[in-house]
Amino acid sequence: MPLSFCGNDNASAYSVDNGVLDNGCFVDALNLVPHVFLLFITFPILFIGWGSQSSKVQIHHNTWLHFPGHNMRWILTFTLLFVHVCETAEGIVSDGYMKSRHLHLFLPAFMGFIAATTSVVYYHNIETSNFPKLLLALFIYWVLAFITKTIKLVKYYEHNFGIQHLRFCITAMLVILYGLLMAVEINVIRVRVSLRQSVSCTHAILAAFVNLLSKATYWWMNPLIIGAHKRPIDLKKIGKLPIAMRALTNYIRLKDAYEEQRVSHATLLSTFRYLADLLGFAGPLCIYCILMRLGGRNSPESSEQKLNCSVYLFLCFQASGLGVYFLSSHELLENTFVLAVLLFLALILQRTFLQASYYVTIETGINLRGALLAMIYNKMLRLSTSNMSMGEMTLGQINNLVAIETNQLMWFLFLCPNLWAMPVQIIMGVILLHYLLGFSALIGACVIVLLAPIQYFIATKLADAQKSTLDYSTDRLKKTNEILKGIKLLKLYAWENIFCSSVEETRVKELTSLKTFALYTSLSSSCNGYIGPSLILQTFVTHAYTSNTELSPAAAFASLALFHILVTPLFLLSTVVRFAVKAIISVQKLGEFLLSDEIGDDSWRNGETSVSLEPCKKHPGAHTKAINRKQPLRYQLDSFEQPSRRQPRPTETEDIAIKVNNGFFSWGSNMATLSDINMRIPTGQLTMIVGQVGCGKSSLLLAMLGEMQATGGKVHWSKLPECELMHEGNPSFHAPEPSFEAMQSKNRNSVAYAGQKSWLLNATVEENITFGNPFNKQRYKAVIDTCSLQPDIDLLPFGDQTEIGERGINLSGGQRQRICVARALYQNTNIVFLDDPFSALDIHLSDHLMQEGILKFLQDDKRTVVLVTHKLQYLIHADWIIAMKDGTLLREGTLKDIQNNDVELYEHWKTLMNRQDQELEKDTDVADSQTALERKNLRRALYSREAKSQIDDEDEEEEEEEDDEDTMSMMTSRRSKIPWRVCWKYLTSGGFMLLFMMIFSKLLKHSVIVAIDYWLATWTSRAQNTSVSANSSANGTLTDTVPFDLSYYTTGFSILCSSGIVLCLIASLTVEWMGLSAARNLHHNLLNKIILAPIRFFDITPLGQILNRFSADTNIIDQHIPPTLESLTRSTLLCLSAIGVIAFVTPVFLIAMLPLGVAFYFIQKYFRVASKDLQDLDDSTQLPLLCHFSETAEGLTTIRAFRHEARFKQRMLELTDTNNVAYLFLSAANRWLEVRTDYLGAVIVLTAAVASIYTSENRLQSGLVGLGLTYALTVTNYLNWVVRSLADLEVQMGAVKKVNGFLSTESENYEGSIDLSQVPEDWPQQGEIKIQGLSVRYDSILKPVLKHVNAYINPGQKVHTRTRTHTHARIRSRTHARTHARTHRKIIIDGIDISKLPLPTLRSRLSIILQDPVLFSGSIRFNLDPERTCTDDRLWEALEIAQLKNMVKSLPGGLDAVVTEGGENFSVGQRQLFCLARAFVRKSSILIMDEATASIDMATENILQKVVMTAFADRTVVTIAHRVHTILTADLVIVMKRGNILEYDKPQTLLAHEESVFASFVRADM
Repeated sequence: MPLSFCGNDNASAYSVDNGVLDNGCFVDALNLVPHVFLLFITFPILFIGWGSQSSKVQIHHNTWLHFPGHNMRWILTFTLLFVHVCETAEGIVSDGYMKSRHLHLFLPAFMGFIAATTSVVYYHNIETSNFPKLLLALFIYWVLAFITKTIKLVKYYEHNFGIQHLRFCITAMLVILYGLLMAVEINVIRVRVSLRQSVSCTHAILAAFVNLLSKATYWWMNPLIIGAHKRPIDLKKIGKLPIAMRALTNYIRLKDAYEEQRVSHATLLSTFRYLADLLGFAGPLCIYCILMRLGGRNSPESSEQKLNCSVYLFLCFQASGLGVYFLSSHELLENTFVLAVLLFLALILQRTFLQASYYVTIETGINLRGALLAMIYNKMLRLSTSNMSMGEMTLGQINNLVAIETNQLMWFLFLCPNLWAMPVQIIMGVILLHYLLGFSALIGACVIVLLAPIQYFIATKLADAQKSTLDYSTDRLKKTNEILKGIKLLKLYAWENIFCSSVEETRVKELTSLKTFALYTSLSSSCNGYIGPSLILQTFVTHAYTSNTELSPAAAFASLALFHILVTPLFLLSTVVRFAVKAIISVQKLGEFLLSDEIGDDSWRNGETSVSLEPCKKHPGAHTKAINRKQPLRYQLDSFEQPSRRQPRPTETEDIAIKVNNGFFSWGSNMATLSDINMRIPTGQLTMIVGQVGCGKSSLLLAMLGEMQATGGKVHWSKLPECELMHEGNPSFHAPEPSFEAMQSKNRNSVAYAGQKSWLLNATVEENITFGNPFNKQRYKAVIDTCSLQPDIDLLPFGDQTEIGERGINLSGGQRQRICVARALYQNTNIVFLDDPFSALDIHLSDHLMQEGILKFLQDDKRTVVLVTHKLQYLIHADWIIAMKDGTLLREGTLKDIQNNDVELYEHWKTLMNRQDQELEKDTDVADSQTALERKNLRRALYSREAKSQIDDEDEEEEEEEDDEDTMSMMTSRRSKIPWRVCWKYLTSGGFMLLFMMIFSKLLKHSVIVAIDYWLATWTSRAQNTSVSANSSANGTLTDTVPFDLSYYTTGFSILCSSGIVLCLIASLTVEWMGLSAARNLHHNLLNKIILAPIRFFDITPLGQILNRFSADTNIIDQHIPPTLESLTRSTLLCLSAIGVIAFVTPVFLIAMLPLGVAFYFIQKYFRVASKDLQDLDDSTQLPLLCHFSETAEGLTTIRAFRHEARFKQRMLELTDTNNVAYLFLSAANRWLEVRTDYLGAVIVLTAAVASIYTSENRLQSGLVGLGLTYALTVTNYLNWVVRSLADLEVQMGAVKKVNGFLSTESENYEGSIDLSQVPEDWPQQGEIKIQGLSVRYDSILKPVLKHVNAYINPGQKVHTRTRTHTHARIRSRTHARTHARTHRKIIIDGIDISKLPLPTLRSRLSIILQDPVLFSGSIRFNLDPERTCTDDRLWEALEIAQLKNMVKSLPGGLDAVVTEGGENFSVGQRQLFCLARAFVRKSSILIMDEATASIDMATENILQKVVMTAFADRTVVTIAHRVHTILTADLVIVMKRGNILEYDKPQTLLAHEESVFASFVRADM
């Protein structure tokens, strides 16, 4: 065809006789002028002006500026581009009707498209450079384009063209668009914005600042995702959340006006979602039109239509007056290539709107979660202490609220848009089906209606099964946690199997619930799988037998595409219902938590009158919706809903700090724990509170702190100066670093408190001691020396910057206690509460702390000190003494007052005082025994952990390539490598048979699905050919026809559909069952490995790390990997089958697949690396948040005493925002992937459609064309799920890898070499112990700690083991139970070498009492006798021996009284007494006591020592203790030094030698 701008088929095309503007070609040429002008002006500016400063554009993300009308301009430009595409298509199609090529029909439109693209690029660069004057070029362009298009529109109107002509409508739209863009440009020039709107460079989330194109395509994520391939993503890269998304902002909105925020987001969200859903129906409609057009090409009427068309075109040319053909919109849409392009554009827009709706939903969900976390934390800080101590609110429940319930509500919010999207999709789908298929479509609608209740029923069952699974999982974790915390006790008592069986029983129940969940999951998944075949079967078979017309390929495959759309809401129905049920339960739990008891409005410092400081009035911005960006968030947090200040008391007398009048206090029950309390605490003096175990000493401190419920009386606190109240009004006030003297007057309205149970932060040693106060080097050094912490700090790998706590280095009880005391000493509070700080310290360190810390450091500062202690020898230092008994005040006054007024009490105390008040001589030969033990253990643990990490690193290096160079490329390749080996371990752990069945059923299922659709294509094509042949015969044309057997096709179709339905269920079941089998085997092996591991393993492995294997990792293996594996296999097989079908229909498609495959490879490669980093970042930022909640719940009393609520709130907000920003980026990365894979899918659809249209000219069956196009649409839906599922599975396999890492742990040697029949049932009967040449080491990589020890203990002897460090004594005691690696020689008990005995037999015949009291949740009976072998009389006898009988009798249930988790409903001393009773129950002939009386008052200890001497008179007792008075009654004393026995004799004999080490111990303690 000849090529010409105006065409060669009309001589008048170049004629201007009727005027220049009456020539259509000239008018079109005139429309080229503005486009050429813009390109001529802007290209030099773009490529010369900005090309030389290319880096300038890249940095403008940090100082972004939006001109007025920014979003409107982008929307208008996108619309303009679309109209130009339509104009170009109309011109090309119109040109096809001409005899010669008329370039003026489409070339100006094409140039307009280029000019519009250039305009938006030009505007983007002008905007980022903030130079609005250069927009004048765009303004001129819009004016010229508006004028030329207006001229064109007027000329069309003069020639009688109207809205029935497509070109007239397009021109009118262009005039409107150019006019609007011109108005936008005028507005920008008028305003002349020149000031930058600065965006902080710490915000990497640029979605609110970038242009619409970048927002829609997530182009702003490119640097992060592509950069992740070179360097891992960290918190510095992702920056901080915008202020509008921070937890504090949304907490205020949730409290004040969250409804408005939700409505505004819902409006935007629903707009995007409705547009996406409506555009989704463009696919089936385009397929229908394309197939209808292709099917009509070869019809008998086609030649007649072509003839009529030629006549019609001739008449149109003559009538137009412009010599060209004018299309109608109907004629344009009959062009199959135009339909293919429209299908492509519809898919692009649909996916863009859909991803935008997802992102808006996720932002709203994150805002809600942040607000809920802030609300939970705010409530937790006001929780009543009785809620925690009495078990009404456990730490696990709070963790569940934070980790589970808030996420459930967030996920429900994510799914909320489907509630209004599902009805729209179903109604629209049924309407279109009725249009295509008529009455038979109603059958499909009936199937939908029938399946909806089934889906709802399955969803409710799934919710119930998941709830029961969660309950069993929580119970299992609770039991596992107790096992891990009490593992030493379990091993020493040989109770591993009892507790392990208990966990296994709960696990069986959990697995049963998981099986139910898996069954309903399979039913739901298979239901979603067979909805499609069921709809197809019912609808098409009904249509075949009831309709008068044959089923055409167009109607069949358009209906098939509609069925695929209808499957989505039915699939989501079960998910939405399930999450709705979860959300309701979560709301109920949150409601119960938020309504739980509180401690009141800081009643412990309120006087008779309540004076409010009203801090919120100082910061009114905290209550407004616009957050003050200049003011730090901590001030806004302090001013928002801060509890009323703890006000000063009316001053009773100047020398009284605290006074209690007629006080009655309880823990929330009707029974008063403390009764008739009338006492006072003198100002600036040392007050000691003493009494027996359980008399209420600690409760009295907590009552004064306001932690107990006051049922009567009042607590008065002295009034403070006004200047100090001003400081207290703003606890977050930070002045410059003060001097030592300046710090003396600060924070006098708070209390430094060191509880009986040590509490540490997950922070450094320095941060634990300073506790938020400014660092003062002089004071810090003095506190460290006072608490003798410097030697311990020197052992830590990073000194005082080493992180301690649950996530850091494990410290011993004494070290933790000393850090807590150091924290109290460091604070500049006027009042210091110390609750039994000496319980975990030895005598030397106790004396040092008393002399240097309390008497010197605190008393020199004139601080009021309240000390609870059992060490009565320190009473002579007390200025004021309070004696407690059975929850009442026994006596109050000075020691002299008590001596004069209560002689009996004074004499009782006097007999218990074992030494006079004198300063301890620093004898180098008498070192701190227990402290040295702790330091040795710490050094040994650090060494073992270091060696363990080195071994692990070596193992990992062996798995890498031999030439492992530390280069970026190799690191990248390792990070992008899929862990196939771990995947194989997981799959094989489920069993080879189930693995084979899963693979086979999956392949067979998808083969049948493809066969169903191919059968449908053959059926419809055959029916269409038969219809065409029948019409040809009716017109007199002879054709060879083959009879069409409808029953043959319907029968085959029914069989295939039925097979597909059955295979859907089988395939889903095999995946779930294989996952359950793998989960069962992995957990069973893990539990057995951990429970049989040696004690040393638990010393060097953090408890939290072990517990994570049983909690988070097991949960991933149980519930996350199977659905991810199902999604991956389904999506992959669907995509592969779709590509295979398209390639079968149009082989030329494979050529286009090559570049598409390359693009897909790089997209998934970059995404997987970035997604893994972001998921790791999400997990790593969530752990500190959960730990912060946990440590806050555990340390509520300390935090409230110190008045540090505001600081902890601020820390929580920071951690929440950090976790939320990581999750937001992970969600944005998912949107980045989905947009790109959706666009790739749209390109695949376009390619398949164009290839099918071209191929159909070669007599390709239209049924096969429909098959190819329908499968191309499915690729768009599932392509992104292939990558996302693969990335998720890669991350989840990390849990399998961690579990497998623990499965390589070596177990203890439980087997013995001696036959059990040779061991008497009552062994050991006498208790004779012979130690011959014993050498013991902690680990095979460490040196021996006991060297060639020889000793003999006669039956019934009472032996005290005393060492310079206690280390060797404990090792010897544990060696009797074989808990350490042992070399050389042996220990013989009653004639049997214990190394030959099976470990359970040996340990079950000994009784051991550990220093740390361990109680398990359950009953008192279970704690004393978990084996259920003792009678009640025997249990009561043991309780009577342990001085607990009366207390237990008073409890409801007696022996069956409840013991809460960890025994928190009993005091520490009472817990130790229960452990003593537990040892008495066993009645072994050998009893080993390891500091068993450390937490017991001296009076009770004396009673117990007498009981031991009488009740165990005929048994061998080996004792380790640092209270010297207990040693003197022993039959034998063993003193050890450096692993060798130094002294071995009776105590009297050793005391006779004044130079003996034992004598020096006794002299130091007298």
